[in-house]
Amino acid sequence: MFNVNRITIEDKEFYTYQVKLPKTNLLVISNDVGYFMCGALDVAVFDSKPHLQARKVICGRALGVKTIDDLLNAPLKEVTKAAEQKGITEGMIVRDALLKLD
Repeated sequence: MFNVNRITIEDKEFYTYQVKLPKTNLLVISNDVGYFMCGALDVAVFDSKPHLQARKVICGRALGVKTIDDLLNAPLKEVTKAAEQKGITEGMIVRDALLKLD
């Protein structure tokens, strides 16, 4: 099953995506600037090669989340260099990081 919903945090709109897969859920919260998701994201790949770094993908991942609410309230375990340039850091709560996506 695949669910898409729109949420608002402090007057900013985001989309949530939930994909139910066997024995796991894939969770993403995004807008047009960046995204954060569950542990299934390989953040390091975006900083690993110059052609991927050039994309300046703003993203991060949180671990141990099972729902969108869990993801919103989880600390980021890993973020890209492009996310760091927006002031998004490891340990930041996803909800707070989302507000920096503008």
